[in-house]
Amino acid sequence: MAKKILILDDDEDILYFCRVIFEALDFEVTSVTHTDRILALVMTAAPDIILIDNWMPGMSGDEATRVLKSHKQFKYIPVVLFSAANNLETISQQAGADAYIKKPFDLDDLEKLILSILESK
Repeated sequence: MAKKILILDDDEDILYFCRVIFEALDFEVTSVTHTDRILALVMTAAPDIILIDNWMPGMSGDEATRVLKSHKQFKYIPVVLFSAANNLETISQQAGADAYIKKPFDLDDLEKLILSILESK
C-alpha cells in the first residue's frame, strides 16, 4: 500500500516540486495551499506523514502542528515543519514537530528525511 503524504504550503511551485518527488516514490500526495480546517484536512487525507510550511496565511504551520499534536487521533502522525525562519529549530521543538528542514532545501535531503522518519515509525 502506498504511503500518503499531506503537504501544506502557500507556494504553488514548492507544492509542485514536492508532488513530483513524492509521486515518483509512489506516495499518494495531497497538497494544499492553506491550513484552514486542519483537522478535517488530515481526517480526509489520512496521511502517514505531514510536511507543513511554517509561514502560512491564517493558521501558521507551528500553530497547525500544535493543534494536530494535541488531538488524540492525529498526535502520532509525524509532522515536518519547513521554512526559511532563522529559528526554525526552536519553532519546531516548541510546536512539537517531529522534524524540520530549512528552506531552501536540497530535494534529496527532503526525500531522505521523509523516508527516514517513515522507516523509523
